[in-house]
Amino acid sequence: MRSQQWYGGDDRNSYIHRAWMRRGLPAGAFDGRPHIAIANTASDLTPCNSHLDEVATSVKQGIWAAGGIPMNLPVVSLGETQVKPTAMLWRNMAAMATEEMLRANPIDGVVLLGGCDKTIPSLLMAAASVDLPAVVVPGGPMLTGHFRGQPLGCGTDVWRLSEEVRAGTLSQADFIDSESSMIRSRGHCNTMGTASTMACVAEALGTTMPGIAGTPAPDSRLLERSHATGRLIVEMIEADRRPSKILTAGSFRNAIVALAAIGGSTNAVVHLLAIAGRLGIPLTLDDFDTTGAGVPLLVDLQPAGRFLMDDLLRAGGLSAVLAQVSDLLDPDALTVTGRPFVEHLAGAQIWDTEVIRPRTDPLLLDAGIAVLHGNLAPDGAVIKPAAATAALLQHRGRAVVFDSIEDVHARLDDPDLDVDEDSVLVLRGCGPRGYPGMPEVANLPIPQKLLARGVRDMVRVCDGRMSGTAYGTVVLHVSPEAAAGGPLSLVQTGDPIVLDVAGRRIDIDIPAADLAARVASTATTAAFAAPTRGWQRLYVDHVMQANTGADLDFLVGSSGDVVTRESH
Repeated sequence: MRSQQWYGGDDRNSYIHRAWMRRGLPAGAFDGRPHIAIANTASDLTPCNSHLDEVATSVKQGIWAAGGIPMNLPVVSLGETQVKPTAMLWRNMAAMATEEMLRANPIDGVVLLGGCDKTIPSLLMAAASVDLPAVVVPGGPMLTGHFRGQPLGCGTDVWRLSEEVRAGTLSQADFIDSESSMIRSRGHCNTMGTASTMACVAEALGTTMPGIAGTPAPDSRLLERSHATGRLIVEMIEADRRPSKILTAGSFRNAIVALAAIGGSTNAVVHLLAIAGRLGIPLTLDDFDTTGAGVPLLVDLQPAGRFLMDDLLRAGGLSAVLAQVSDLLDPDALTVTGRPFVEHLAGAQIWDTEVIRPRTDPLLLDAGIAVLHGNLAPDGAVIKPAAATAALLQHRGRAVVFDSIEDVHARLDDPDLDVDEDSVLVLRGCGPRGYPGMPEVANLPIPQKLLARGVRDMVRVCDGRMSGTAYGTVVLHVSPEAAAGGPLSLVQTGDPIVLDVAGRRIDIDIPAADLAARVASTATTAAFAAPTRGWQRLYVDHVMQANTGADLDFLVGSSGDVVTRESH
């Protein structure tokens, strides 16, 4: 066992390592039994993960039962709804800190407890880099809340109801009254937002116990499966079943198929690219299009559909969804059980064909994330057709440009703003470097005067991200971003913007020579003030672009689990 490098022997250092850990552990705790960290993102300031201490207790019991020694390891926790300016600013920091703590400590394997959007990606990035046996336990979605008899989709209905207030069709008092109904229980968003998407993607990658993704946080089966995961990690250590042996190119193809079939969040794109980068797997942005092309949308969940996450579990869960497209999955990709992922789909059935459509009756025939290129996005951009308005997927409109999110807040609802329903709202300065951190602001609100006329969607283009709970015809992750000198910095109000999703293009329709002759907007340049110290300085100096996963350049790849020097 790796932990014996700390605890084995009779010298002074071994004595120190053992003595300081003898706080109630059984006598045989240091005789070669596996020591297992529970990387726990529980935090009262990450409300979606606040229940993970209870989950950790069940994992601990499973580890004890299988003969291991469990160790709670609190790690950096990022609450999507709480931290400013954006949780994405610290995803790489959380991954780096977790990686270093896993490597530095006397552990043989790790159970990764995540839930809210950035926690599962950061944990998987860390686990891939340190390459100790690792398994994910997703914290699970909340139960569905209701307001005046109607189910509320967490996140999605926030965007919808707030727009109705701005349109004058819902009172501010009624909007605030719905607040206490939105969050019914512990757990993360109950829509197919980023948290639910990453739980499903983690399972499709093979990094969770099969069948656990989507189990609601208050469901007793989550604790049962957490206990079983505790037992499983002991087996994984005995079999030396590491991320590098489980995660292959085929695993990522399976994740992309799952992403399309469930109508998952565009945020999964940057997270999967970053995880693959830690493993040295040559995943590219275009792989999301080529692999996802032709995959049908089978799950009728908000924001692309009607239902919510507890409906998905009731209807058969992720296994029932992926059983419908099993021929598109890699037959050799493994899971943490040591068996191929596809084997775990045998016998999975759909119990409600309204929630999970059979492949013969999909919501959409082709639901994958569409990757766009063109003179506006030379290195690519993405759009989620399942959450867009079909009539806008091929569109030509006049650009209305905003240089920052503050510029949006100042001018969007100005009655004199020269905008109509055919306009294309362009927001820049929101990429990895430019914000910094690539915030979820790309789904710009509709100008108030257009809301009053009944407009509920417009084409929007941005170098930032949008929440996985959001919807609309939004072109995201434009690369290179404006702050990195991308063409988005050259767009001027009035420029014709052409979106052609079928043709996979996003362009400024002006002569190339005219575009090349332009100088970046001085307002854009002024909005980007490089940080002078701390994590933000390190981040801005080293963050890569969205098309490669927005990881830090010096974190790509892995360092393994070896520690060569003693502590005393």
